[in-house]
Amino acid sequence: MKAEIINIGDELLIGQVVNTNASWMAAQLNKSGISVVQTTTIADDDEAIKNTLDQAFKRAEIVLISGGLGPTKDDITKKTLAEYFDSKLVFHEPAFEQVKKIFAARRFSVSEVNRRQAMIPEKCKPLFNKNGTAPGMWFEQDGKVVVSMPGVPFEMKAMMEEQVIPAIISHFQMEAIVHKTVMTTGMPESMLAEKIGDWENNLPSYIKLAYLPQPGIVRLRLSGRGDDRKKLETEIQKQIEKLKLLIPEIIFGYDDVSIEEVIGQLLLKSKKTVSTAESCTGGYIAHLITGIPGSSGYFEGAVVSYSNRIKTELLGVPAEMIEKHGAVSREVVISMAEGARAKLKTDYSIAVSGIAGPDGGTEEKPVGTVWIALAGNGDTKTQLFHFGEHRGRNIRRSALAALNMLRVELTE
Repeated sequence: MKAEIINIGDELLIGQVVNTNASWMAAQLNKSGISVVQTTTIADDDEAIKNTLDQAFKRAEIVLISGGLGPTKDDITKKTLAEYFDSKLVFHEPAFEQVKKIFAARRFSVSEVNRRQAMIPEKCKPLFNKNGTAPGMWFEQDGKVVVSMPGVPFEMKAMMEEQVIPAIISHFQMEAIVHKTVMTTGMPESMLAEKIGDWENNLPSYIKLAYLPQPGIVRLRLSGRGDDRKKLETEIQKQIEKLKLLIPEIIFGYDDVSIEEVIGQLLLKSKKTVSTAESCTGGYIAHLITGIPGSSGYFEGAVVSYSNRIKTELLGVPAEMIEKHGAVSREVVISMAEGARAKLKTDYSIAVSGIAGPDGGTEEKPVGTVWIALAGNGDTKTQLFHFGEHRGRNIRRSALAALNMLRVELTE
């Protein structure tokens, strides 16, 4: 079963509003076994709407539209759809009752402009909008379905989850689609593809693999299609178990969980605490950790030792050590981690020192050179990384690498 998404609004085309509706709608359709073949963003223009619908009908059985259902003159979707389906607008009493209810709750009076919200095409099936004044509209023609919904995200999402998706599933007979995402960090996409190449080549024909890279992370999405959802789920999990034997050290979670969430769960479970001593990351690791609700249960604090003076005065790194080895060195990052752990009295401490760029690199230590240390009960572990020349990506990758070192330690 194929679907097309059409988002209507001049504000989307000029970049005034970010179009988050399309990605959310596509995700919901995929979960329900419906493939999205195209998403299109168009202006509030009747000819654009009609032409786009003509093209969409050639590609898909289901067309979902969001936007253009407001009460003002620039919102023309309802009028255009009435013309397209050769239907006149009629007054819908239940829709008007919803308009009056919402306006009464806000202590506003209902104007003639607002009353027009209850005018809908006669040939459509109205969809109740519990969060707004514009009803949705369901049209059927030549075995295909067109659904028009409000562009306001929280109105559209409720309507789609509670009414549109169930109605589509009931209307069409569809195959099952099962997605499972494996989250990895610490290995570039090309290297990862080579590492798991044989495993990928031996996947069943009904399961496909997609590589979804971002700085510091590669998501591996397994997608299975078939008639038996339970069989798909079982086979995908079987393949993941095989994958875990190949790359156990870089898999940190599943289904878009963040590494900081995983670490939080591990620290709470083990009743351990952590602190950070950050130079080139400037507190970004602490920011990621404290972005998780409940992090006060395991995170004590951070020292952003950006200058050598702070490394020496607050963390106790000997000045002669920095002079001899440089601030970006194994010796200094070990001293930073152990100093933070002692000062902040935590079970673990992460320290990072590097050259984020774009300046500051040398032939011996180019931009992207980063030392990371993890001090814990017993010994202090270190790793050297070479991330590249982009400052923002270097900071992000440094933080993820540091968090992964802690994750591996906690897992072991």
